[in-house]
Amino acid sequence: MNKLACITGASSGIGETFARELARRGYDLLITARREERLVALKHALEAAHGITVSYCRADLTTEDGIRTVEDALCGAAAVDMLINNAGFGLGGLFSEIETHKLVDMLVMHNIVPVRLTKAVVPAMKKRGSGTIINVASTAGFIPVPGSATYPATKAFLVSFSRALEKELRHYGIRVQALCPGFTYTGFHDTPAFANFKRTDLPGIMWMRADRVVRGSLAAAEKGRVVYIPGIVNKLLVACIDNPLFGPFIWHEMLKKKGLKT
Repeated sequence: MNKLACITGASSGIGETFARELARRGYDLLITARREERLVALKHALEAAHGITVSYCRADLTTEDGIRTVEDALCGAAAVDMLINNAGFGLGGLFSEIETHKLVDMLVMHNIVPVRLTKAVVPAMKKRGSGTIINVASTAGFIPVPGSATYPATKAFLVSFSRALEKELRHYGIRVQALCPGFTYTGFHDTPAFANFKRTDLPGIMWMRADRVVRGSLAAAEKGRVVYIPGIVNKLLVACIDNPLFGPFIWHEMLKKKGLKT
């Protein structure tokens, strides 16, 4: 019987790339997202290409009903070997100017959902003595960003949560990873929240392909890497942000880009 992986936010971007890579490796999949038509298309494509079984559930993970739908699907599925908490979104603008419900939705999707879904799969993983949990965080989790106050904070939570959880679960054979990508070629920035954002505003060296991020994450998880930052540029950025020689310059440039005072 094939191993089973559950992926949230699987209809596009890094989540879809995880689905395609794990299907290629012979995993059966349970995928979830809000856009049912994209889930159905992905299901048919992966089943036809790889001979695996793909189940899906449409769910809005900013709602209690949506979260319970996925929890029920996890409980009703065969043993989940891998959980990838990937669902998320970005918000642009100053904290004081963003609608409160959008800030709360982000906290729910980025933090509450991974905690609840992880809680749903851990008992069976402990009993079986194996499993992998990947929480898709961000390099932003190490870099508080004025003009995007909530997003980095939610990702910092995922890094801390993953580190602590790994220490609790390692003796049961369960691997936990916080995946911390930087700028990645996906549809993440193709939303109204980033209407003024242009990919060309950043040098090409800052961008990575989603397939490189995903394959690196899976390889790092197999080696037991708890915090994985893909790409040398991202590693250097995180290392330098608090460095007294480089940090002030980086902060100055970040604030200038956002039109804020330095």
